[in-house]
Amino acid sequence: MAGKFQSFVVFAEMRTGSNFLEANLNAFEGIRCHGEAFNPHFIGYPSNEPILGVDLDTRDADPAVLLAAIRSNSTQLNGFRYFHDHDPRVLDKIIEDQTCAKIVLTRNPVESYVSWKIAQETGQWKLTDVKAHKPGQAQFDPDEFAAHLEALQEFQITLLNRLQTAGQTAFYVAYEDLQSVEVMNGLARYLGVDEALEGLDKKLKKQNPSPIASKVRNYDEMLQALSQLDRFDLTRTPTFEPRRGPNVPSYVAAAQSALLYLPLRSGPQQQVIRWLAALDGGGRGDLRMKMTQKDLRHWKRKHPGHRSFTVLRHPAQRAHDAFCRHILPVDKGSYVQLRKTMIRRYQMPLPENGPDQSYDVAAHRTAFVAFLRFLKGNLAGQTAIRVDAAWCTQAQAIMGFGEFCPPDRIIREDDLAHELADLAKAVGKTDVPAVPAAIPDQPFGLQDIYDDEIEDLVADAYQRDYVMFGFSRWKP
Repeated sequence: MAGKFQSFVVFAEMRTGSNFLEANLNAFEGIRCHGEAFNPHFIGYPSNEPILGVDLDTRDADPAVLLAAIRSNSTQLNGFRYFHDHDPRVLDKIIEDQTCAKIVLTRNPVESYVSWKIAQETGQWKLTDVKAHKPGQAQFDPDEFAAHLEALQEFQITLLNRLQTAGQTAFYVAYEDLQSVEVMNGLARYLGVDEALEGLDKKLKKQNPSPIASKVRNYDEMLQALSQLDRFDLTRTPTFEPRRGPNVPSYVAAAQSALLYLPLRSGPQQQVIRWLAALDGGGRGDLRMKMTQKDLRHWKRKHPGHRSFTVLRHPAQRAHDAFCRHILPVDKGSYVQLRKTMIRRYQMPLPENGPDQSYDVAAHRTAFVAFLRFLKGNLAGQTAIRVDAAWCTQAQAIMGFGEFCPPDRIIREDDLAHELADLAKAVGKTDVPAVPAAIPDQPFGLQDIYDDEIEDLVADAYQRDYVMFGFSRWKP
């Protein structure tokens, strides 16, 4: 197909109206959108039908094959939808391709979150007939929403910066624009398609048209949680909020003392947080958490002589913590969808409904070894699943801290007792509490399965951390 572009991508997220946008794009004879072509859990749509002759196995082995097929179609302008958690191996190729048109679809993140929670509860992700509508209400979870917002903002900022440095612009579409046939026709012209629609696709219906107050069970609690966020951060398009350091809301400041903890995921977070609370004779609720960048600057100004720190954990113990917390179980904290994909696509021998009485030490070791083999490819950018903060290298996470608030001290978990005592004394504390005991991993500890093979697999996957921080063999 002759024109400025050879393909297109719609950068969107769940519950932003991307299905409706795709339906209207496909109403143009010269345009074909192939769904979530690089979703790590399926190809295009949950039916997993091949796209332009490329099936799921071929795409996972080499996503460039599918990209080439989409670009090379000469009869239509082909494209797809890409979300922040889709195959990270193709993002660079998409951004660098000047002949790939970029479309950015945005929606107020509170609305998209509420819509997502209702869809989870009802099991209804699309609506084509109002008679089939399943009513439901969302339960707003402040921590879950904060994580949701953080992931969206991080990706949007990355996307904006990458387009800027590549000298490219995108066609921005807000959720509210989807009801405008004029905007859809303008988008087609942007893509180089000389067609016009007389009306919009009528098959898909808005699922939850009522006011947001009636769609959230704990609406007052939601308002209170959101009041601590800058409202402009929620509506700014395309970036939603000013650029900021990574994951600042995860930082934890003591109630009174001038100590700031920068947690590394899957580390001894609960131990350190309990110690930090006890330092000033209070509880967890007295600590300063979920701060914005502005809050943190204000805290630093009020606490001259402040000290910040983070805690390294041996990669073997950290990988096991992430496995036991997010991959093995199916209850709260589990990455349920990712878990299913690991079982189906990566043959990970996980118990389908979580560990039960038949799940023994031998089964645990087998499953953890499979997870470590997955980690090697994942950390090397060789899988369709993005690297999660729960198991990314600690070197990379600490580099992220450095963009805004580098820690004064990097402590190793084995040295927690005397290092935390030294830090407390540095900020004027004389009565220093003991570090609480660690909560053991469940259902088995690393010491129950650790051997030479596991050490070799961990060292292979986390070679960067071993070199950067001098880790040697794990010691129970």
